[in-house]
Amino acid sequence: MKKIVFATNNAHKLEELRRIFAGRMEILSLRDAGCFDDIPEDADSFEGNALAKARWVKDRYGYDCFADDSGLEVDALGGAPGVRSARFAGVDHDDEANNRLLLEKLAGLRADERSARFRTAICLLEGDSAPRYFNGAVEGHILEAPCGTAGFGYDPLFVPDGWSRTFAEASGEEKDAVSHRGRAVRALIGYLLK
Repeated sequence: MKKIVFATNNAHKLEELRRIFAGRMEILSLRDAGCFDDIPEDADSFEGNALAKARWVKDRYGYDCFADDSGLEVDALGGAPGVRSARFAGVDHDDEANNRLLLEKLAGLRADERSARFRTAICLLEGDSAPRYFNGAVEGHILEAPCGTAGFGYDPLFVPDGWSRTFAEASGEEKDAVSHRGRAVRALIGYLLK
């Protein structure tokens, strides 16, 4: 079975990717590749951060790899938190603090003023080929209080269009079927397996 490194230290993302790949390829973590680096994410776009992480692993460890950068864009906040989603409330990557700050910033807004989307950009570096990008997005809105205990990040606040519950109230498989990351990963899988 072909192996490829997913350049992430996020255990939740790794679990999602392994579930979506469903045994079609072996997904190695940074730890599996011997990388324990704190890879900088200081680009101003999802694509830029994904490229920086993938290039870090490819250049230093020699593995074919892919990396993603994902985030939440809230229209009422001009697209914030965007590429700073994981560090919205500070550098600690604290989901509860991020969710609390988001709710504070949206306080008093009506439901129709809480539109948002999750976006993912994946960058694949394979052999000597130029970087390839795979993108996914899902539209939805932000609730006034968290609901559900599954998932991670902003999942307890985000209701995708056409749903009546949050990502945190869905099973992993239900989320994967419509999520931003699920869409980008399926495009990546289609490319890798063709």
